[in-house]
Amino acid sequence: MDLTHPDIHRRGLMFVLSSPSGAGKTTLTKRLLAIEPRVRLSVSATTRAPRPREVPGEDYHFVSEEEFARLQAEDAFLEHAVVFEHLYGTLRAPVEESLSEGMDVLFDIDWQGAQLLTYSAESDVVRVFILPPSWEELERRLRARAQDSDEVVRRRMERASDEMSHWAEYDYIIVNRDLDHSLEQLRAILNSERLRRRRQHGMAEFVRTLRTQGEMAVHE
Repeated sequence: MDLTHPDIHRRGLMFVLSSPSGAGKTTLTKRLLAIEPRVRLSVSATTRAPRPREVPGEDYHFVSEEEFARLQAEDAFLEHAVVFEHLYGTLRAPVEESLSEGMDVLFDIDWQGAQLLTYSAESDVVRVFILPPSWEELERRLRARAQDSDEVVRRRMERASDEMSHWAEYDYIIVNRDLDHSLEQLRAILNSERLRRRRQHGMAEFVRTLRTQGEMAVHE
């Protein structure tokens, strides 16, 4: 429930989740979206092919390399990066529209994307890095998905150590031992960040009105 005063407009925030593949980021993203009506998923554009059960326009905007280059030339991306030889980018227009409406935008991106978002919109960005409880558990989760070949799993494991080295660039760290507990932690972070002073547009005028009313009441 949103209990914000009608004279106070909250600007949305960019809620960034990053992790090595297999740490549980995608599952947590889906669960958070299911219970937080004021959160929208940022749907990235990518040049990679869809995976099984991925829906174009919902999971990703699947585009050709030519289309991606055109969007890049038009400055249509807040950030873009190469990940596993494929291009990924966050479209600027839908994000800006959501933030101005007071909606929070959830980003499922890597550390490179998080850095670029921070450069372009630092005051709007809240960054959370999700770690696996152990190296063995990370590999088990990757193999349990049964979506990738042994070679792809090996490459993801090699990349994981480098990705985890960027943990200190994030505002919050969650070790995902249990999905339910990790989800509670994510919601606590989100609710706290929503109350930051800089996101409460109209708060200064609201406080001035309160003080004026108080002064009038005292002198009656």
